[in-house]
Amino acid sequence: MIWWLILAVLIAAPLVIEHRRRVMDDAARGSAKGQFVELSQGVTHFEWHGPPRGPVIVCIHGLTTPSFVWRGMTRSLAVAGFRVLTYDLYGRGYSSRPKGPQDRKFFLTQLTELLAREGVDDDLTVIGYSMGGAIATTFAATYPERMRQLVLLAPAGMRVVKGGLVGFVKRTPLVGDWITLALYPRLLRSGIRAERGIPGSVPSVGDLQEAEIEVKGFLPAVLASLRGILSEDLSADHRAIAAYGLPVLAIWGREDSVIPLSCIGTLAEWNRNAQQEVIDGAGHGLTYTHSDTVLRLMRGWMKMPQT
Repeated sequence: MIWWLILAVLIAAPLVIEHRRRVMDDAARGSAKGQFVELSQGVTHFEWHGPPRGPVIVCIHGLTTPSFVWRGMTRSLAVAGFRVLTYDLYGRGYSSRPKGPQDRKFFLTQLTELLAREGVDDDLTVIGYSMGGAIATTFAATYPERMRQLVLLAPAGMRVVKGGLVGFVKRTPLVGDWITLALYPRLLRSGIRAERGIPGSVPSVGDLQEAEIEVKGFLPAVLASLRGILSEDLSADHRAIAAYGLPVLAIWGREDSVIPLSCIGTLAEWNRNAQQEVIDGAGHGLTYTHSDTVLRLMRGWMKMPQT
């Protein structure tokens, strides 16, 4: 009997811990910069940077690191004359934690509603990092006429992980949910701490990343994205972007252990016209560990406001 009790406690512990995590509510949002808007799926936190007029850049962050990931880049883009919009995807940062699938429709609804609310129409430069690259790709493929150019930083969407622990978690209900709550916090913290000591443009980025784990709904959101947009085949989207002739720049980290460098070949197969650059020594955190290099590559390629 005692063993059954121990087993029950072990099974229940991750669920109880998740239930007791702090809630993202008005009190938690009190210290946040930027603005909030109630959209159809919940509250979205966003922030504008730069001049009141000019072509808009929309920055879309990745799976686990919210919009603070852009702090080392927004000022430079704003100085160049762009109006820069950063926002927190649902389930991250100061935005709401709605339940349910997080597929392309889910993320496109958030973005299109936010742009409509802010009166943003077209001539958009969309920059997507990691999972944000997948979201940016689906937006560009759906609304190419609204786009000025597309920038992908270590983008997800070139391959779908089906094997290993991640593949098992994605395809296994209940058990996969429990594994995410029980094991993912330790795995994520390990990855974050491995980057500590690496110079970067976002102060205390590791502390900010670890704080996300302690917010209720963050871990289920990560799993919902793994089962959602990160399980979708984006080949048709990239081919549609290529057929439309939309300018695309992709920047990769040579030492990236999350998005392998072999994805360069996949993107080249889907879109031969995409310009691709590799940053030596950069891992998956290139947006904050190699911000200056990313910005230099972008400035050398992008259609700037004055042109």
